[in-house]
Amino acid sequence: MQTQESTTTPPTGKLIQVDESRVRNHLAEIVRGSVEETLNTMLQKEADELCQARRYERNQGRVSTRAGTYERKLETKAGEVTLRMPKLRSVPFETAIIDRYRRRESSVEEALIEMYLAGVSVRRVEDITEALWGTRVSPSTVSELNQKIYATIEAWRARPIDAEYPYVFLDGIYLKRSWGGEVRNVSVLVAIGVGTDGFREILGVAEGIKEDKASWANFLRSLKERGLSGVKLFTSDRCLGLVESLADFYPDAMWQR
Repeated sequence: MQTQESTTTPPTGKLIQVDESRVRNHLAEIVRGSVEETLNTMLQKEADELCQARRYERNQGRVSTRAGTYERKLETKAGEVTLRMPKLRSVPFETAIIDRYRRRESSVEEALIEMYLAGVSVRRVEDITEALWGTRVSPSTVSELNQKIYATIEAWRARPIDAEYPYVFLDGIYLKRSWGGEVRNVSVLVAIGVGTDGFREILGVAEGIKEDKASWANFLRSLKERGLSGVKLFTSDRCLGLVESLADFYPDAMWQR
């Protein structure tokens, strides 16, 4: 007698489905946690060295004791980690980790400012920072940095001129900038002084629509109000508005082309 064996057709779909995004997120969290744990361990070791004793250890060489911790965020390529910064009672806690972080933070800010001043778009700045440092800077951060550098530049431009500069060179250069959605040539007026010690210094920089008498008059007025004095000789090109304005603000100084 013949018997017929039953057969079962295996399913054609996937037996096991893996959520790749969840796996990647899980691995990323493991790495981030490891980085956080390692950095905090290093901070505790640094505190031990400064105290010359481990936590709760009593010995004759101890120079300080712990006074708790405070939290500080740190951006790493593995993500944002929370540092538990030790507080010491008798000595300041100075860590090489934070020093490196400050240098990194400063270099990032400088790079962002240079990229923006070079005309790189905010969107492109976001892409570059993500590729270089693993952190995508936000448009608000770029805006805050711009305000920060503008304040620094304005403070430098308005600084008092305390020393005397017998020789001053004046000139206007034209640069391209975005203005109202279109690129235009803008005149930048520059004053370079030579002090009594023989060294040159940029005394002032001002943006003007063009090299006309009104622009030069405003520029020279600002130099005089800031304290520029003792000028014996101005040197510049034969810009009519410039030469005429010199007589109004520095009548006793000589001029040469």
